[in-house]
Amino acid sequence: MTAERTASPRAAQAAEFVLANSMLRPVPLVPEIRLHLGDDAFSLWEAAERELGAPEQPPPFWAFAWPGGQALARYLLDHPDRVAGRAVLDLGSGSGLAAIAAAMAGASAILASELDPFASAAIELNAAANRVPVAVTGDVLDGAGEDAAVVLAADIWYERGLADRALALLRRARARGADVLAGDVGRAFLPRSVLRELAAYDVPVVAQLEDAAVKRVLVLTLR
Repeated sequence: MTAERTASPRAAQAAEFVLANSMLRPVPLVPEIRLHLGDDAFSLWEAAERELGAPEQPPPFWAFAWPGGQALARYLLDHPDRVAGRAVLDLGSGSGLAAIAAAMAGASAILASELDPFASAAIELNAAANRVPVAVTGDVLDGAGEDAAVVLAADIWYERGLADRALALLRRARARGADVLAGDVGRAFLPRSVLRELAAYDVPVVAQLEDAAVKRVLVLTLR
C-alpha cells in the first residue's frame, strides 16, 4: 500500500492557505487529536476558490471535524485492536481525522485518499501536529482498497455518484478479506441495508453545517 502522488507546485500554496485560514484545536469527541479547523465554511469556500482561481473548488471539508469522522476516530481509539498492526486506507479523508486516529491506535501504515489539494495539505499538517505518519494519495475508488487490511469510510455518503463508487470499492475490499468501517450521521446515500451497526455516539457538531449542536452518529461495518 503506497502513496502515488506527483509533487504539485500548488502544494506549498495550499499549505500556506490552510495555516492562514485555520486554528489548531482539539476535536470535541476526540480531544486527544488536534486539527487545523476553520470557523466559517462559506467564507472559507469562497476564499479557496479565489486562491486557486477555480470556481469549481469543492467545499472545505478539510476545515471541519465532521460527525462521522469524529465517531469513527473515537471508535478506533477506544477499540485499537481493529487496526493495530494493520495497513489502513481512509477514503475521502478530509482533515485526516480518522486516518490520524488509526495511526494513534497502532496501524502499521495509513494511506489517506483525497482529491482536494487543500485537504491533502491539511492532512499532512494535521498528521505532523499529532506526530503520526499518514501518507496521502488521490482517487482510489476504482480499485479494491490498495491492499489495506482495513478500509475506513467516514462522511462520504452525501452524493450518489461518490456513494456508488465508494460502495463498489468497499465490496471489492471486503471480498478480498479486508475489514470495512464506516462512520456517518445517516446522510441520504448511506447504504444502510448492507451495513451493520457497531457503535453509536452523540457527537458535538458545527450547527452552521448540521442544523444542530449534537448529532447521533453510527459506526458501522459492511455485512
